[in-house]
Amino acid sequence: MYDVINPGIFPTTEDDANSLVTSAAYAPFRSNWYSGLYASSQGGIHVISDMTTDIGYCQWNDVVWPDMLQVNFTAKSFGVTDTYKNYIRDISKMTLTMDRIAGIQMKQETKDRLNAELRCGRGWLAYILYDMYGPIQIASLEMLKNPTSDEVAPRVSKEEMVKFIEDDLTAATALPATYKTSDTNYGRFTRGLAYTVLMKLYMHEQNWAKAVECGRELMKPEYGYELMDNYKDIFTLENEGNSEAIWSCICSRSVNQQMWLAHVLSSEYPTKNPAIQKWGGYRVMWNFYHTFDAKDKRLEVLIGDFIGEDGVHYNEQNPGSVLIEGAMPVKYGEDPDATGEESQIDWIVYRYADVLTLLSEAIVRQGNAVTQEAVDLLNKVHTRAGLTAYATADFASPAAFLDAVLMERGHELWFEGTRRTDLIRYGKYIEYARKYKNSVTAQDYMNVMPLPQAVINESKGKIAQNPGY
Repeated sequence: MYDVINPGIFPTTEDDANSLVTSAAYAPFRSNWYSGLYASSQGGIHVISDMTTDIGYCQWNDVVWPDMLQVNFTAKSFGVTDTYKNYIRDISKMTLTMDRIAGIQMKQETKDRLNAELRCGRGWLAYILYDMYGPIQIASLEMLKNPTSDEVAPRVSKEEMVKFIEDDLTAATALPATYKTSDTNYGRFTRGLAYTVLMKLYMHEQNWAKAVECGRELMKPEYGYELMDNYKDIFTLENEGNSEAIWSCICSRSVNQQMWLAHVLSSEYPTKNPAIQKWGGYRVMWNFYHTFDAKDKRLEVLIGDFIGEDGVHYNEQNPGSVLIEGAMPVKYGEDPDATGEESQIDWIVYRYADVLTLLSEAIVRQGNAVTQEAVDLLNKVHTRAGLTAYATADFASPAAFLDAVLMERGHELWFEGTRRTDLIRYGKYIEYARKYKNSVTAQDYMNVMPLPQAVINESKGKIAQNPGY
């Protein structure tokens, strides 16, 4: 009876607790058609992130794209403000759920796992919002238990924000290291995920020593992470749950289907499955495409030159309407059962190549010296792409090595949502917007995005907008 459910009658059992935690902790982290933080559409944070950088472009003219592509952020910009508006409430949902399952009788082991999953989800979501918007509003449990109050949850300080995220993710390291695809818990949060997000937090805060600790932790045998031999095999249906994937949004034929290829492929591009929908929107800009070595195997799924089903040879010199703004970021394999825009291939959110390249960067930043270990870590990813290994002597300075890491991460992780954060950490985000997007609106304060104007209005002056907006 949906009109009378209340905390007095739900949740009361272990099954109730499992259902409530699944809803509260996991709902934001989906790639489900147009819903979820990792949706393939304009609301996906990996889409928002890369579209504001030198990597991404969209060939459509929907109202959401101009501000995003030109780094023309305002408090009323669609897309860049939506993540805050749509997901800030989930922080509170997870806080309330912790309280609501506290008194339920169940195995302590189960309760501990559910609480650790909630802490992982809350800390992870808080990090995502912090990275995009700076310190956010965090409501206390007392405030949440008094929903009729007019009190407005404040934005916390930077120090409080970092501690909140760190405490939650540290608590989440009590989770199992990882799950195999054969495990019924595959798809749930893991210790590997918690340490990965912690590492990203420490990189964001330039706490290189702690970032190195997290990276070394994730290299331990208990996690079982390894690079796949071939880049293009990472993102295929037959290799779901592979050893490189740290955490993925689970997609299936019946639930949570992602739509990446529909957003990327143009109708002229040949596919084995003719029933796949092709809308031809997303592109990797030509300037960035030209930074790849011609021998780089990652170009096998970044298509800048192909013979179309219409017999036309498409490339930068003969783009037609297909490759006007850049190459097609195909990346994911085909779903042979797809009959439209949907795909059942799990969307990979974090993977081991991301960790290895971040660790190589953190080691050099920490010691201000290029070490053999850092070069070896970078080479694991670099040589997998079919490129000649770097030698320590190739780098005249730590800065030269860091530039190589930034380039490698760009070539490896396009449209995986890392580029914006990487460029900000390197102090190049606004510079690149002006240089490669020809943005005349990008300002230095746009390293963080604006809060939605509605949040400012509803707070009646209690919530301050980010500086500059």
